[in-house]
Amino acid sequence: MIATTSAGQAFDTLAKTYDSDFTNTLIGRAQRSAVLTDAFRIFKGRPRILELNCGTGEDALQLSGRGWRVLALDASQQMIARARFRKLREAPLADLRFQQMRTEDLSRIEETFDGVFSNFSGLNCVENLTAIAALLASRTTIGTPLVFCLSTRVCIWETAWYLLHGKPAKAFRRWPGRHRTSLQGNSVDVFYWSLSQLQTIFAPFFTLREVRAIGLFVPPSYVESWIANHPWLLRMMIGLDSFFSRLPLLRTLGDHMLLHFEKTEGAQP
Repeated sequence: MIATTSAGQAFDTLAKTYDSDFTNTLIGRAQRSAVLTDAFRIFKGRPRILELNCGTGEDALQLSGRGWRVLALDASQQMIARARFRKLREAPLADLRFQQMRTEDLSRIEETFDGVFSNFSGLNCVENLTAIAALLASRTTIGTPLVFCLSTRVCIWETAWYLLHGKPAKAFRRWPGRHRTSLQGNSVDVFYWSLSQLQTIFAPFFTLREVRAIGLFVPPSYVESWIANHPWLLRMMIGLDSFFSRLPLLRTLGDHMLLHFEKTEGAQP
């Protein structure tokens, strides 16, 4: 099956270098560690996990390596191909499946899950999150946690960085809530929701339990070349993030925000 969305096609072109460009970078590891620390805690005792927008499979491998049974989906054919190769090489016996599928096609999945995970902005490429919320409600049990890491509408780091570099269009690109970006020549619409919008979207089925910033002091990945020359500063930023990232005034101003929803009793898809 070939990728059938512009986002899937765009990430096909990024798959070959995605791990070197982000997964294995100092910033990538720092942000992912913060996300997974919370995910491991929240998913404890919830054996079957559905991952959306899994990329090259880093999070799925880490979850399965700690005992979770994982079905991981991505719209990109090349991302899934690399994820399957990594599984064969790193965890051939893991209870882990990778499948190419758009998030919008979740109705094709007939299984139910005890937890749903999506990391690093995959859901920002989905326009109709209301429909996704309803689909997830029909595929989950009562008490199921959703752990989603999405790009924020306002990222203080991004705004300051690009203003200092004389690029106001990039500095404020998230603020309108929608931005068309180009990835290797492929145009992709990216949607930036406010926290209140996300609460409203998921409210018919899920209650928001926790929010924290990911990358409040730790910078976005495009600052990697600078931060690589200041590793001591990154360590300090990681410490500041752990202290300040859950404060109400700051938790939506990082590069991403990590949201923990929970399916509520009586919710009906």
